[in-house]
Amino acid sequence: MTASDDDKQLFREAMREVKPLPSSKTPPPPTPKPLPEARFARLDQREVLRESLLPPADDSMLLTGDELLFRRPHIAEDVLVKLRRGHYSVDAEVDLHGLTGAEAKTVLRDFVADSAQRHMNCVRVIHGKGKRSGPRGPVLKNVVNRWLQHTDAVLAFASARTIDGGSGAVYVLLKRG
Repeated sequence: MTASDDDKQLFREAMREVKPLPSSKTPPPPTPKPLPEARFARLDQREVLRESLLPPADDSMLLTGDELLFRRPHIAEDVLVKLRRGHYSVDAEVDLHGLTGAEAKTVLRDFVADSAQRHMNCVRVIHGKGKRSGPRGPVLKNVVNRWLQHTDAVLAFASARTIDGGSGAVYVLLKRG
């Protein structure tokens, strides 16, 4: 016997008592997925903290509550009630999320003018709830509130039903052209 034959013989003797493992048909458990990380959480928290230290841009901006309501004096109260309850069909909508106050004012002005020109009766304006606006209050919501009150084409507006955005959106009733 050569050295390699001796090695083979020793191996066989060492393995004589060894039995093969039964085959399992179940796949190995999947490796767990890594937990999701909020990539912008720290940045958002720093921004909110920074804004919380700023003084309010305008004290009147803090006066707006959760719900927006407005009607011209010649508009009956029941019209406003119907508007709040979503009884008017919405002809168009605009979403102002992510815009600055100045950008929102421009987009809103163009949207209302276009909607009135096209003889739309009711539109929805989505402004958001302003939860990350800090002590200055909800910026876009206040821009929408003030600008709509000073626009002749607007007869009334009210915060939307929860299903349509709640206090983060308004239904706007327009003059019929």
